[in-house]
Amino acid sequence: MTFAPCVVGVDFGTLSGRALVVRVSDGAELGVAEHPYRHAVLDQQLPDGTRLPPDWALQVPSDYLDVLRHAVPEALDRAGVRPEQVIGIGTDFTACTVLPTLADGTPLCDLPEFVARPHAYVKLWRHHAAQDQADRINALAAERQEAWLGRYGGRISSEWEFAKALQLLEEDPEIYRRTERWVEAADWIVWQLCGTYVRNACTAGYKGQYQDGAYPSRDYLAALNPDFAGFVTDKLDQPIGELGAQAGKLTAEAAAWTGLREGITVCVGNVDAHVTAPAAAAVEPGEMVAIMGTSTCHVMSSDRRGAVSGMCGVVDGGILPGLWGYEAGQSGVGDIFAWFIRTGLPAEYAQRAEALGQSPHEYLTDLAARQKVGEHGLVALDWHSGNRSVLVDHDLSGVLVGQTLSTRPEDIYRALLEATAFGTRTIIDAFEAASVPVRELIIAGGLTKNALLMQIYADVTRRPLGVIASAQGPALGAAMHAAVAAGAYPDIRAAAHAMGKVHRAVHLPDPERAAAYDRLYAEYQLLHDYFGRGTNDVMHRLRRIRAEATA
Repeated sequence: MTFAPCVVGVDFGTLSGRALVVRVSDGAELGVAEHPYRHAVLDQQLPDGTRLPPDWALQVPSDYLDVLRHAVPEALDRAGVRPEQVIGIGTDFTACTVLPTLADGTPLCDLPEFVARPHAYVKLWRHHAAQDQADRINALAAERQEAWLGRYGGRISSEWEFAKALQLLEEDPEIYRRTERWVEAADWIVWQLCGTYVRNACTAGYKGQYQDGAYPSRDYLAALNPDFAGFVTDKLDQPIGELGAQAGKLTAEAAAWTGLREGITVCVGNVDAHVTAPAAAAVEPGEMVAIMGTSTCHVMSSDRRGAVSGMCGVVDGGILPGLWGYEAGQSGVGDIFAWFIRTGLPAEYAQRAEALGQSPHEYLTDLAARQKVGEHGLVALDWHSGNRSVLVDHDLSGVLVGQTLSTRPEDIYRALLEATAFGTRTIIDAFEAASVPVRELIIAGGLTKNALLMQIYADVTRRPLGVIASAQGPALGAAMHAAVAAGAYPDIRAAAHAMGKVHRAVHLPDPERAAAYDRLYAEYQLLHDYFGRGTNDVMHRLRRIRAEATA
């Protein structure tokens, strides 16, 4: 009996990991399973009760291994797929999510002497406590006219590798000294699967300022802090693995965790957003994919290299070989909507939603959908988790203008939906201003289920909106890269044509609503520049006051 070859993609998200079993020939999704992280996100305290300062976000690496132990076998069982059918496994991760380890990959937080030391843990992508270090990195790079700075829109983020590492050095020198490897979680999980530590080209380029074969120089790092001079050579540098390449073979230990066969192909790691582009069949220049969840990451390939203001980076072959791969993003999207439900929903609204058999999100969406554009009289800034693009400043915060005693919860909810769409339009405008055209927007992620939100995005951006035809875009993309690594396809483009899934132009912009949104967007832009470009620095002052009060 012959069996159809399959691959497994494992998507490590912010709160859980998902495993997906995919048929190689056509991308059919045969089985999926999800496993939540036991420790979720540590943003208040460590597992032992040690309190954390504001803007910290940590994780526990053993939670990632639990995904391999639980989600992969469960997905195989649900798919009815035998281990001998699986030819490869691929993974994707949030980024920049980094951890300090020993030379053999042991996380420092696993050492008994460091369980109460916050800097020994994984720093999640939304750990924003390294803003001071990021500001110094940017100022010095601008002063020295470092060539790599322009590849990141003129500013690097507090979320990235060097800012977080410099914070580690300056706040806990002992942990820094004990750190023998500063590892992206995307690479750490591959290391656990195959026993080989390979840096993936995606995070190295976008999060590690690796451009034209080099990291920032030793002289530059020494100018930041003399003890930081050897960071690259001592803790970071590692062979670079190209996307879709083989990192190694599945070890016996990892085979026991997953229920897969020892010796199958393990693909080089990748980033959740970037693997989603080919999963959505976005392989042509100008097809921007917005992966919308707790945050949004915008990725796009282009045949043009431009200096896009506030972009997270442009990397040669960073998404697809032969094209410039761009990344931008918004630090808070779904998180903002969830925050409002958690903190701003009246009890009577929750009761009405329950009586109708709806979630609070569904109930507020239905109410908001009855409004005309601008009817609520509000405009908001979507900075509740800072601004990733185009301002690259995580000390910024949210704003809501126009409230009266008549303002209702659905008004605020719709204004927040619209604010995130305005944030995406700001990013698109930055691309267009740099002569990097964006001709289509394709949405992936859980928020595609909200039809009102999708229509708002089409109207605000004045672009047709496609929707990925998979609920598991990152996991599908990881599986597709595994198929390439295992030799089933010559490259990721070929895999995308056979396995990728998208519904084109599902939501079309309405000219009348788009014109109405242009007026609101103009107000958003005024607030954006007033609070975000230095005219009124109140958000930073409030941050300092809060920090002093909680010190």
